[in-house]
Amino acid sequence: MVILAVDYGDVRTGLAVCDKSEFLASPVCVFTERNSDTLAKLICEKAKELKVEEIAVGLPKNMDGSEGFRADACKEFAQKLYEISGINTVLRDERLTTVSAHKIMNMTDVRGKKRKNTVDAVAAVIILEDYIAFRKNNR
Repeated sequence: MVILAVDYGDVRTGLAVCDKSEFLASPVCVFTERNSDTLAKLICEKAKELKVEEIAVGLPKNMDGSEGFRADACKEFAQKLYEISGINTVLRDERLTTVSAHKIMNMTDVRGKKRKNTVDAVAAVIILEDYIAFRKNNR
């Protein structure tokens, strides 16, 4: 199944997609649209272009498992994606994905503007890899 992961943010929103066999997760792009309605439409267009069958949206949680301050916004955004696209949309815990993305970018020596423009797509890849692993372990 082709799955699109979304790391939803106030300024930048990263996207990642996996292949049909759910083996390889790859970054797609980062949108810098701040209007959530316009952003949702852009993501749905990209999902249609990529023939996505499911969308996984990162859900910010605190380390104790409680939901972070952005959780409600992410839930609303996930619902908006579903309403526009009709594609099944799930929420995935995204704890430490941005921290992990920064560590990966440190290891690959990505710095400056390029780092700022790609860290959210890398975070989306981490969300997607986690969701793929969850799906494989729960079949």
